[in-house]
Amino acid sequence: MNARLKIIRLACLFLVCAGAVWLCWPALTMGRQLAQARMTTQKFTVEERVEQFAPVAVPRLKPCFDAAQIAWPPAQIALLGFKQEKRLEVHAAGADGRFRFIRSYPFTATSGQLGPKLREGDRQIPEGFYGIESLNPNSLYHLSLRVNYPNSFDRELGREDGRKNLGGDIMIHGRSVTIGCIPVGDPAIEELFVLAALTGIEKIQVIISPVDFRTGKLPADMPVVPAWTEGLYAQIARALA
Repeated sequence: MNARLKIIRLACLFLVCAGAVWLCWPALTMGRQLAQARMTTQKFTVEERVEQFAPVAVPRLKPCFDAAQIAWPPAQIALLGFKQEKRLEVHAAGADGRFRFIRSYPFTATSGQLGPKLREGDRQIPEGFYGIESLNPNSLYHLSLRVNYPNSFDRELGREDGRKNLGGDIMIHGRSVTIGCIPVGDPAIEELFVLAALTGIEKIQVIISPVDFRTGKLPADMPVVPAWTEGLYAQIARALA
């Protein structure tokens, strides 16, 4: 009899607990969803991101500057992107204005083919001479540096060609996905973001080339490109040299 009574009591206790969980579950779920929403909608400033990532990014980067005998942070930065090689190089200059190689990062994904970006939706990574117009501390791809495509050169060529919608929103960013940007992964973009913020975006130049003209030339199966790219590629080759 006592054993049966214990079983009945345990069954009642189980039912009471299950009912409590059932009643509270919507509130628990909503609380978790609100917490997640707060995490995804939290906005950071550039300064907050630098404070967050500098303790890990600077120790990884500064030895590269020390080896190149460039003061930290540098006076100028050049970012060289090579589409065929899928590589982004960092070069920096000190007070003497002489650029030295610092390090390189592989593209973690790519899209399009060799040749310049011509229009919205062509999935092309631009080619030419650019700057960094802003830093995004709240990027969907961890962090990002916004490239100023289309610049005045791109817009002028667009008018000459009769092209109107040139596209935009070209970034150097984290993660491993792209539709015309340059992704370098999260650790790399943390370093580049901190470096760009501490140096100043007005001191950064970006050159994006179809190939590394210092060591190679355009491939035999190069896609058909506008006639004006011949002059652009000659300028890029001279700048790289």
